Amino acid sequence: MGSFEAIGRSDAQLLAAHVAGDRYAFEELFVRHHRRLTRLAQMTSRNPEDARDALQDAMLSAHRKAASFRNDCAVSSWLYRIVVNACLDRMRRSRTQATSTLLDDDHPVGDPTARVDTAIVVQRALLSLPVEQRAAVVAVDMQGYSVAETARMLGVAEGTVKSRCSRARAKLADVLATIDAGEETTAPTAAGTPRALRHGTLTRAGAPRRRHRGPGAHVSARRHTPRT
Repeated sequence: MGSFEAIGRSDAQLLAAHVAGDRYAFEELFVRHHRRLTRLAQMTSRNPEDARDALQDAMLSAHRKAASFRNDCAVSSWLYRIVVNACLDRMRRSRTQATSTLLDDDHPVGDPTARVDTAIVVQRALLSLPVEQRAAVVAVDMQGYSVAETARMLGVAEGTVKSRCSRARAKLADVLATIDAGEETTAPTAAGTPRALRHGTLTRAGAPRRRHRGPGAHVSARRHTPRT
């Protein structure tokens, strides 16, 4: 069980406490962000197994490299970058493998709800994107990060992020345009982002929106957390 003090501490304070030797601080930090990081890994990876492995790789890396955090961004952004990089590393290593579905028993194809069917199509469309485009569009359109924040997290220029998002949106729009649920759901917004990415479709079956985040008591995540 983590210390009661950790509940009231900021992410930066928890990370600093971990570096200073607090044996519970990193666990509390991971539990706080577990749900969002898990969804991020799921949306960036090709299948649930890769997502779990990438998240574990990322948390082990963050645990070991905490002292290298330079306070030049939010701790959550730092964790996001590590998770995305871990997912991309696994994707590159398995690039020659056949594309596999992201769906599992929690999201059956036969669900009669059109909204869930649309989410399934969007998830499959995301999996068809090049990994770099997927990482950019997940960060900007699903997690709510700005172009500048995403550029820092991915280590690329802002123009590169914009270009990757533009290409990804165009491909997603083409796929979404074929959905029988109706053009109103799938038409691009004024900003060029398919509506399914901004109006809840993926929140139901994929990544939660960044503005909904808050401290979460995701205690079940503790078994994945490395201890000092």
